[in-house]
Parts: sequence; structure tokens; C-alpha cells
Amino acid sequence: MITRDLSEKLSRAAEKWPAVTLTGPRQSGKTTLCRELFPQLAYVNLESPDTRAFAIEDSRGFLAQFSGGAILDEFQRAPDLLSYLQEIIDEDPLPGRWILTGSQNLALLKSASQSLAGRTAAFNLLPLARSEVQHFPKYPKTLDETLLMGSYPRVFDADLEPVDWYRSYVSNYV
Repeated sequence: MITRDLSEKLSRAAEKWPAVTLTGPRQSGKTTLCRELFPQLAYVNLESPDTRAFAIEDSRGFLAQFSGGAILDEFQRAPDLLSYLQEIIDEDPLPGRWILTGSQNLALLKSASQSLAGRTAAFNLLPLARSEVQHFPKYPKTLDETLLMGSYPRVFDADLEPVDWYRSYVSNYV
């Protein structure tokens, strides 16, 4: 994994804020970045139907499993968790305990900002910046190559054919 430009800001925020929220488009590298930066935290993926069901049906019990905090990945799948998390943070505002990642959408941002206002530092992770792309062995050198290859990490990590990856991404996501 390459060092993302946002890494230092996220790490500093976790030293001061009880929660850090990272949103952005799918496949922009949110999960990878958070797991790399915060390996001491438990990781929970709310895309998993059984995990999500537990989080929705028994939010207090679900969050009680993580006394040391956790990375709650795709938290928009269980938005009511934020109200319970607000209560936990108010009781113990220990910095860096909760890392929330989610796909970017207006409803998600509104929900997080209302429930966790003043309790979470919010960031947005876009696909790779030019400065980040240049860390890969096969990075685009011209504007035409850059436009063709795009900037999603998976294309570079797995040395995928950009046309095939983007066609699949768009057909599955849009």
C-alpha cells in the first residue's frame, strides 16, 4: 500500500477527536487506509448481512463488543448506530476510538453531522491524487495516459486493464 496524502491528517485527527469519519466513493481506498492507520482497532464491515442485522436489531449490544473502539466500515448501512455512538462518546470521549467509513452520499453526511456534530472529524477520500499515482511502477506519464487510466487504486494495485475495470465499476455501481 502506498501512503495516501490524507494519512497524516487522519492520524492527527484521531489523536484529538473521539471519532473520525471518512467518506468517499466506493473503491477509493477508505477501508485499506483506515485498517493500515488504525490496526489496534477492531474492524467491522456492516455490508455483511448478519453483522448489519445485529447492529440494527441490538445497537447497544453490538457496540458493547467494542469497548476499545472499532473501525465501523460502511456505517451508512446501519445509520441508527450513530445515535447510540453519540451516547457512548459523550460518556467517554477518548480520542481515536471510533473510525467510521462510508460511501459518500448526502443522506449519510447529514446523518453523521447531526448525530456526531462536534464529536467527529470529517474527511473525504477521493481516488488517487497525481502525487499518489506516481508511487506505482506503472503510472501514467502523459495527460492521455492519465485520462485513460484514471485514478482508482485497484487499477494500479492489481495492474488491471483500465477500460475493463471502469466498465465493470460503472455497470455494477451505477
